[in-house]
Order: sequence, then C-alpha cells, then structure tokens
Amino acid sequence: MSLRIYNTLSRALEPFTPLEPGHVRMYVCGMTVYDLCHLGHARAMVAFDVVQRWLKASGYRLTYVRNITDIDDKIIKRALDNGETIRALTDRMIAALHQDADALGIQRPDHEPRATDYVPQMLALIGRLEQKGLAYRAGNGDVNYAVRKFPGYGKLSGKSLDELRAGERVAVLDGKDDPLDFVLWKSAKPGEPAEARWDSAYGPGRPGWHIECSAMSCEVLGESFDIHGGGADLQFPHHENEIAQSEGATGQPLARFWMHNGFVRVDNEKMSKSLGNFFTIREILAKYDPETVRFFIIRAHYRSPLNYSDAHLDDARSALKRLYTSLQAVQPAPLEQIDWLDAHAARFKAAMDEDFGTPEAVAVLFELATEVNKTGSRQLAGLLKALGGCLGLLQDEPEAFLQAGSTLDEGAIRALIEQRAAAKAARNFAEADRIRRELLEQGIVLKDSPAGTTWEAAQ
Repeated sequence: MSLRIYNTLSRALEPFTPLEPGHVRMYVCGMTVYDLCHLGHARAMVAFDVVQRWLKASGYRLTYVRNITDIDDKIIKRALDNGETIRALTDRMIAALHQDADALGIQRPDHEPRATDYVPQMLALIGRLEQKGLAYRAGNGDVNYAVRKFPGYGKLSGKSLDELRAGERVAVLDGKDDPLDFVLWKSAKPGEPAEARWDSAYGPGRPGWHIECSAMSCEVLGESFDIHGGGADLQFPHHENEIAQSEGATGQPLARFWMHNGFVRVDNEKMSKSLGNFFTIREILAKYDPETVRFFIIRAHYRSPLNYSDAHLDDARSALKRLYTSLQAVQPAPLEQIDWLDAHAARFKAAMDEDFGTPEAVAVLFELATEVNKTGSRQLAGLLKALGGCLGLLQDEPEAFLQAGSTLDEGAIRALIEQRAAAKAARNFAEADRIRRELLEQGIVLKDSPAGTTWEAAQ
C-alpha cells in the first residue's frame, strides 16, 4: 500500500507521488515571531515533524522549508512597546522558538527563510502580477491584488466570491477597488521605524503578509512543489491568497497537496487569549515533560481537533510510561533497519500510509509493548523503539524518562533506597515501609524486582 494524503484542495484522500521521482519538496508556514510559541504552534510543528519523519522513513529524499515571518504590524508594535529594535525582538523570539521546538523533539527544517531576507523576490513577484493586470496601485500608496481578476479564487477554501463579499466600507477605508482585494505592498506609515521599510518602485514600504510565503516558497522550492502545509486557520485567507499570487504570476499550480492540521481546544473551548485559556509551550513544559506533550499531540490525528486539559496530559504521561516500562524491562536489540514485512511493522506502516494515521500507529506500539512484556523478546523491544523513532518517541533511556519530573536529588533517593534495603535485610519491615511511604509522599515510586529496586517519578 502506498502513501495517501488528504488534500484540502480536492477534499479527498489521494495517492501521493512527488513531482520529481524520489524527492519530496514541502513548504510549511511557520511562526510570526513577536512572542513566545503557544500550544497551537506546537501542534503544527509536531504534526509536520511527523510528516517529514515518515516521508524519510518511506525512503524519500526531502527538502523541507518552514519560514519565519519577521516583519509585520504586531512585530513593529511589540518592538516599539518594548523599546527595542525589530531585529533584537525577532532574533530573541527565533532563539526561543528553536529552544521550544528542540525540547519537543522537532527536527530543524532544511531551510528556514526569514521574510526580511526575501524582499527583492517579493517585489519582483508583485511586478509580475502588476504586468498581468492582477495588481494595482491604490490611492493610499499600497499595492493591492485584484481578487476578481483571478478566476480560481476560492478553490482551496471552497468559498465563492459572493460568499466572501465584505462590507463596502472596507473598500473605502483601505483604498481598495473591491472589498475582497488584499494588500501586496504596504506603504510606509508615519512613526514606523526605518528598519520597517524598504525602498521600491512603489515608494517606501514593506511587504504584505501573504506575498512573503509565495516569494519564499517559489525561490527555495520552485514554482511548483509537492506539499504545502499549515494550520487550519491559514486555509483562508492566507493560503487562498498564496495560490492567487503564485499561480496568477506563474500560471503553474503552486502545490499539488495542501495539508492543514486541526485546531486546539482547551477543556472543549477554543483556545484564545480573550478566554484566558491560552498556554505557551514553556508554560506547559513547566508542568509536563516534553515527550509527554509530544505524545499527547501525536495520539490525535493531525486533522482532528486537539482538546488540551491537564487530565489528558496526565493520561498521556501514564500511557507513555507503559511503553517505556516495557523497554526498561527488556533491553532492545539494535536494529539496522525496520523489516516492514513483520506483522507489527506492516500494521504500523499501513496506518501511517493512510494520511499519517498516528492514532492507529500508536495502537501498534502498545500491541508491541504487550508482546514484549509477554515474551521478553529483545528483537520486539528493538522494533518497538525503532517504530517509536518514526514518530520521534521512545528514544530516551527508559530510566531517564521514568524518573523525569522528580524534585528530589537522585543521590538522596539512592541513599534512602539503600537504607530501606538495609532495614529489610535486618527484617525491620516497619522501617522499610516507612521509607517507601516517605518517598511516595515526595512523588517517588519504588519498584522491587529480583534484580533490585528501581524508582520512577509518580507523575
């Protein structure tokens, strides 16, 4: 069975074959770096990290691009509010983004273009659109895209131009010929810092948000590539506008497959700052270890809604502990490569080949863990670890994961375990039980076996 991907453009599962045999080119919309990344960003980064891992595991050579938007209104305002330069703010936020992504086991993309490095390419693309009559200069100094002159507008979102029609007042205020038109080049405004403007044939200004991704994706990957991804919130208008810009300029399909990950909800409510249920990655990692957060995201299919709650994170931690406990009990045999004809591996592959079906793939991991526990097979334990690696899971030493989150010094825990062993040897079982209770009250669970006593964090 070959890989099938749900294509937002066709609203159907389609067999995947890259434009260039053996080589996949993928572009994913990244972050606007004015603040710390939140759980929604984590969901998108993990989702497409799994996609890129599986493409590589399937034998493809991959060129993966995830951009950074480092100039827009929010960035300018935040820098001014902070009394710092735009570059200082964006450099700091990019470093924080990398730190958060690294913690979650997200592999770096092959290319991470910053919008400010591609302004000449954006201006060239705007020039092509103007020559084709798809862009016009507005009275306020902006350059806008003439949406009604692009016949395919609405094909990604499935919306007709009449459905998309906005109030006429918007057209008057924004200097647009039509309320649906969007800005390609924003003229410089009084009070904006010099680093927020570039000289151009249209006068000083800066690019609109949508033109950034069209220019960067075409420059790095070519005018047509295989996969374009991002969050469901980007489907309209951002990705719809990218299609209009890129295909309007080139006459070529921008991407063959459009992938969108689902929304994040918090206790069944939409995550938003206004509701006060908005969590940064760092706030979550202060309470839960990174692999638990990653596992929680992966257990849901990337297109489904993801409901965040402490109860769901606690459950994810407990479930992941079961897998690591199996690997702790049976030393995995190292595998040079996965035998995809093995029954467990074949089921895992079938799940992942059906639109990256991680819930079913994770179920296979638990089946394997059960077999490892029954048989003590080092080979099966090795397969469990290797398949987990395809999802970016189970690569820590089991003890390191199981003991993560303890606030006690490991030396102090070991000393108490030795005191308990001495008490048991002296048949002072009351003292041995007291030490066990003392550790449990501090979040440490002891596990006795013929090989000795081990411990893990209770969380």
